[in-house]
Amino acid sequence: MLDPIINFFVKVFNAIGRGIGWFIAVLLWPFVAFGRWYNKRGWLIKGPVGLALLALVLGYAWFVFQTQRWTNFDINYANAYKQENVVASAGDPTAATDDQTQTQTQAAETVRDQCAPSTIVTATADLIDFNVNQNNWVPSMLLSKMGLFGVPWKNTPYLDNKAAFQLGINQAVRRVSIELVDRLGRVRGTSGIDANLQKARESLAYDEDSWYFSLDPFGPRSTTQANYRSARRSLLQFNQELAACRSNFDARPDNLLQFIDRITSDIGATSDILRTRMEASNAGWFDPRADDRFWFAYGQLYAYNGILAATRLDFAEVFRNRNLEQIWLRTEEQLQAALDLQPAIISNGHEASWIMPTHLATMGFYVLRIRSNLVETRDILDR
Repeated sequence: MLDPIINFFVKVFNAIGRGIGWFIAVLLWPFVAFGRWYNKRGWLIKGPVGLALLALVLGYAWFVFQTQRWTNFDINYANAYKQENVVASAGDPTAATDDQTQTQTQAAETVRDQCAPSTIVTATADLIDFNVNQNNWVPSMLLSKMGLFGVPWKNTPYLDNKAAFQLGINQAVRRVSIELVDRLGRVRGTSGIDANLQKARESLAYDEDSWYFSLDPFGPRSTTQANYRSARRSLLQFNQELAACRSNFDARPDNLLQFIDRITSDIGATSDILRTRMEASNAGWFDPRADDRFWFAYGQLYAYNGILAATRLDFAEVFRNRNLEQIWLRTEEQLQAALDLQPAIISNGHEASWIMPTHLATMGFYVLRIRSNLVETRDILDR
């Protein structure tokens, strides 16, 4: 009596097996055909082709290794920029004792005037160092640009998370470089633009995916990471000039207000990116674009976590006079909570789904919480 039912399920599973076999055969057909062609060729052809294939295999192995290896990734790195009882804001004069000169000359204590360097500039330079020195810059790697058989990696679920994370950091770094040139690194609007900051901004505005050779325009060109390293050197040079009181950092309340306002706008644009993707798809675990949207937002918040911690030091006097400590601590707590969110696989499910979560909505929630805290800080400064 059960034979018809058993036969039915046997036919169903046989059909599924044939379908899977057909699908695998279609995927492997180009490789099988190439293998047959390769076996029929002589060594004059086999040798160069074999070397090219070996280089391709080794190249992809290196590429996979670099995309999965996140060197010195630390969600608590911003603690290095958090200090208590800061005396001087960035650019303010300080006094320091030159002990080395005392030792050499056996003379009385020698005091020289110095200025406090910018921790914002230091944090920005450190983020560039993290992106292009401590880690390989994935977006401009040749195999990253080639994609998966011509399909961009961002349109696949694979090997694009680190690239999106690095681009998120770079978005924040670019924004800070613009503000340093336009407002923070000069005395009001009538002073000249600092040459080091201007050079850093120009270098950071370079294409994010440039390799050693380009088809448009045709010919060799400077790589992205080379330009970003140049930007880092310019930032460090500015800080050296600032510490020697030869550059300016205008730590006024209105400059802090404008700086927070620009960061708020930048984060708000990212929340719109998340919202747009949530409206475009609710495929859950099977949305290939959800992961790069998530990790771009994550990288941006990762960068702003350190930059905002540094802001508290550079504008120490403003923080004391305007009583910003409590609202700032809440902002830092929200940033830390967002960085604690590290799912192994990013899902873009429906908001009401109980099977597949929506990590984009969760990240968007933290982004908006952080933005609302920054808006409140701005309102306090605007009173």
